[in-house]
Amino acid sequence: MARILRQEKSSSAPILAGPRLTVAEINTMFWDVGGVILSNGWDRPARAEAARKFAIDLAEFEDRHEQASPGFENGKVTLETYLDRTIFYRPRAFSKEEFRDFMFSQSKELPGTRAVLDELAQSGRYLLATLNNEALELNLYRIEHFNLRRVFTAFFSSCFVGARKPDREIYQIALEVTQRPPGNCLFIDDRALNLESARQLGMQAIQFRDAEQLRKDLAALGVDVVAA
Repeated sequence: MARILRQEKSSSAPILAGPRLTVAEINTMFWDVGGVILSNGWDRPARAEAARKFAIDLAEFEDRHEQASPGFENGKVTLETYLDRTIFYRPRAFSKEEFRDFMFSQSKELPGTRAVLDELAQSGRYLLATLNNEALELNLYRIEHFNLRRVFTAFFSSCFVGARKPDREIYQIALEVTQRPPGNCLFIDDRALNLESARQLGMQAIQFRDAEQLRKDLAALGVDVVAA
């Protein structure tokens, strides 16, 4: 009988949610992208930097972004429309191409996490898929530019499935399409709120802080990742 690991109540305990599983039980891993594998693609600091660089009113930009963001991330609003609504609703001294290129340039790889992912992919033991909120054009750019296809079999991105975290629907879609029981699945995200629906559906969860912590938490679940 598999030994059940118990989380200790110390400050150094892994950030895990729900009953722990053994390596034999975990066969599927769903990953957030922004803040875990790559930098956040278009978060508040990136928008603040855009406001500074292009001399636009940040408060007004943020207000317009909040209104446009749900449709943008759900794939119902194109990048062109998003830019029209948030920036180019009046003449600007810069072009859409310049602003779009700046948006894309904010994406950086987190090499420590990428090393963990590569090792998991090379093991051949797990179905690896993304489960992330992202607008279509930015998502496609990041998949292509950082060659995410080399490790992920499927991409459950909000822009593809029309649902966003933390709403329950996107997690259910991922489970139904992969046909994996929740108890065999692990979800990794840097935001605690996004882990709640995964837990409620019976999935295991790790809140990501950094690659070293992730390795330790995976090991605590019986998922051994050889140090890079």
